[in-house]
Amino acid sequence: MTFEAYLSNIRDKTGKTPDDFFQEAVAEGVLRPDTKTMEFVQWLRAGSGLGHGHAMAVWEAFRRNRWIPLAGAKSPASAPRRPRTTSSAQRGRK
Repeated sequence: MTFEAYLSNIRDKTGKTPDDFFQEAVAEGVLRPDTKTMEFVQWLRAGSGLGHGHAMAVWEAFRRNRWIPLAGAKSPASAPRRPRTTSSAQRGRK
């Protein structure tokens, strides 16, 4: 199953996107700069009915969007983003 399929299944089951879960977790104080992965996963599983794999996919969506570490961000839009760099292999160098 692809990552996108996981997110689609989560949306089908819960009606929520990773952004929705992010907003809820921030509002409930679950996401803090010191939040551990499993703390979030346990919270999400308990409140959403998702299994471990789907809860981990939501955490991974947070990570891929650079919403974690939270560092005091109020919303995904205000979370820090670093520019992506390309490797020498991707630039065609050997």
